[in-house]
Amino acid sequence: MEKEMVIAELKELIELNKREVMSTMWDPSSQIIGARKMVSADVYNGWRTKTISFLKVFLPNDSDYIQQISKLDKNYYSNSSSCIHVLEGLIDYVDKGFIPLGETARIDTDEVLERIFQKFHRVARQLRNRHNGRPTLDVNDEYDVQDLLHALLKMYFDDVRPEEWTPSYAGKSARMDFLLKNEEIIIEVKRTRESLGDKELGDQLIIDIDRYKVHPNCKKLICFVYDPEGRIGNPNGIVKDLMQQHENYLQVYIEPMS
Repeated sequence: MEKEMVIAELKELIELNKREVMSTMWDPSSQIIGARKMVSADVYNGWRTKTISFLKVFLPNDSDYIQQISKLDKNYYSNSSSCIHVLEGLIDYVDKGFIPLGETARIDTDEVLERIFQKFHRVARQLRNRHNGRPTLDVNDEYDVQDLLHALLKMYFDDVRPEEWTPSYAGKSARMDFLLKNEEIIIEVKRTRESLGDKELGDQLIIDIDRYKVHPNCKKLICFVYDPEGRIGNPNGIVKDLMQQHENYLQVYIEPMS
């Protein structure tokens, strides 16, 4: 991972803590003598889990930074503040090169991919807001989705192969969208449109699943469906049905999940 990207993400986590976690502070001392100031448990635990997941992308699991934040499991206001100080110290060490990025730990592929898919819509929206109205990428069709996703995948994976041919299935061959060669993962991309709703999407994914199962480099298939207009009426149902039928082989993401 690039140093600038790591620092930017750490700064975003700090700002998220200040904006969403620290702002929920409440003081139970009026009812309980000696009680500590608290923050929302749900908000704090969600932020802490997200933070630890990101740190594991580029730090070993036994890293002091991960251990420190892991131990701050109570939703005390002071713990939330301590987490910020830990991340600020980490930023300083990353910036000075004391932590050699890319050499300390193997990434958790599942966590990284999940983060990319869940953040995709946010990234796509941000691209529309360029300085002085400069030209940007509007994600209007599947080719746009593929271009943006390709760039995001390249941040984490060394061998990303777009448009690989699949073996013949039912007398025909087709091009897959992405093959992560080292991880033996195929990613199929869909972008909803007026003619691609629940039924059509389900039918296409069933065909894709059968086709990719015969590919020698596919131990896992991921179907990423970008649905910015919310055309899919029951995304949870589609995901549940398909993944139950193909457990341990298929992962389906429909984002943003309505």
